[in-house]
Amino acid sequence: MAANVEIYVWSRCPFCIRAKGLLDSKGVDYQEYIIDGDEEARAVMMERANGRRSLPQIFINDQHIGGCDDLHDLDAADQLDPLLAEQAA
Repeated sequence: MAANVEIYVWSRCPFCIRAKGLLDSKGVDYQEYIIDGDEEARAVMMERANGRRSLPQIFINDQHIGGCDDLHDLDAADQLDPLLAEQAA
């Protein structure tokens, strides 16, 4: 079983598109939450993301990864693939 990856996005957010592009390039299946204008969904995201409001917000196996730059930084440091290879608990 692969890692459980979740990403909160706005549909036209360039950072969201970039983060999803990296996940897509790695063949990762992920649960996408499109929260355009949905303040209730954003509140849920913020609670999970320790108050962060920016998008995207990414979680791997319920671990908060952060946003687009955080995801790309993990990849550049060769730390993303091991996270993605971990099985969901």
